[in-house]
Amino acid sequence: MTTAFVDLDVRPTLRAGGEPFGEIIGAVNALAPGQGLRLLATFKPLPLFQVLGSKGFTHEAREIGGGDWEVLFTPGDAPAAQPQNAPAAAPSTDEWPAAVREMDNRDLDPPEPMVRILAATEAMQAGEVLCALLCREPMFLLPELAKRGHAWRGAFEPDGTTYRILIRIDGAKGAA
Repeated sequence: MTTAFVDLDVRPTLRAGGEPFGEIIGAVNALAPGQGLRLLATFKPLPLFQVLGSKGFTHEAREIGGGDWEVLFTPGDAPAAQPQNAPAAAPSTDEWPAAVREMDNRDLDPPEPMVRILAATEAMQAGEVLCALLCREPMFLLPELAKRGHAWRGAFEPDGTTYRILIRIDGAKGAA
């Protein structure tokens, strides 16, 4: 059976400094049974592979020139029963130690905040806490943190424009 693909070009959104995650998920949710998504982006969207994989899609990516990428998301078998949202945050940070590292990523374009946060977590010890400020909710970061076993807690600050996330290294593994 040949898959019919719906095209979605998020390059203009990315070049304008926007976050296309909602646009991508909206397009995926609007697909008819058996349809796939042909995504055009300004970078290889690695975190999206896991997000859409959890929805039952396989992917095939290729660089198409100038740093741009085409990714074909093809529907596969129905995904295992998994929540469609990001993994749950840690229930409480009351017993967490103070953050040993703070990062302000509000002026960075995606995917740079995620790349920097993940790199920082790699250099930290189990049980340590990282505090990061972002200009949007980090939808792609959360599954990556869970995959690495880190606990997290985040929310928008009262100003509504800054998302503050605390990440406890190896938190899901019971680190002290």
